[in-house]
Amino acid sequence: MSTRLVILGLLRERPLYGYEIKQIIEEHMGDWTSIAFGSIYFALDKLTQEGYLDNVGVEQAGSRPSRKVYQITKPGQEEFMRLLRETWEQFDRQYFALDIGIFFMGALPIQEVKGYLHKRIAMLEEVLQHLDEHQAEQMENPEVPRLAKAIFDHSLVHFQAELHWTKELLAKVEHGTYT
Repeated sequence: MSTRLVILGLLRERPLYGYEIKQIIEEHMGDWTSIAFGSIYFALDKLTQEGYLDNVGVEQAGSRPSRKVYQITKPGQEEFMRLLRETWEQFDRQYFALDIGIFFMGALPIQEVKGYLHKRIAMLEEVLQHLDEHQAEQMENPEVPRLAKAIFDHSLVHFQAELHWTKELLAKVEHGTYT
């Protein structure tokens, strides 16, 4: 659903071709959504078949392959609004694969578990640093809506909480609380 919502939402602004949509997603949404390159073209074809998009032309620059230009239709705008409202109503409980690892943690040597926790802390710190830097960069861009800060903040808060929790877990493991 998120791929369809993003594509329809981006096409509300202006007609775009698939690669432009991919670039916008990578440059401005890559930190908080995971839309695969292949799914963009699949969704464009499907949305066109369903009447939510029109193929309004084909562009070709030099010897490069031709590219279809897409535009949202009236039914596509209605579908965008339906999907947007559905997103606001949706609540997804998060399940973490790591919790299964914690459940069976006793099967591993304690030093190995500590190593995994140290590695996880380092990864979380890297992610937080990247998000901080990318947020600063993006928020300087006048084309990025101010509301994007709320999205970055949402991710930052989650990763900060995960980092805090992981450090506490490591401390408890080191003190023998869970052995």
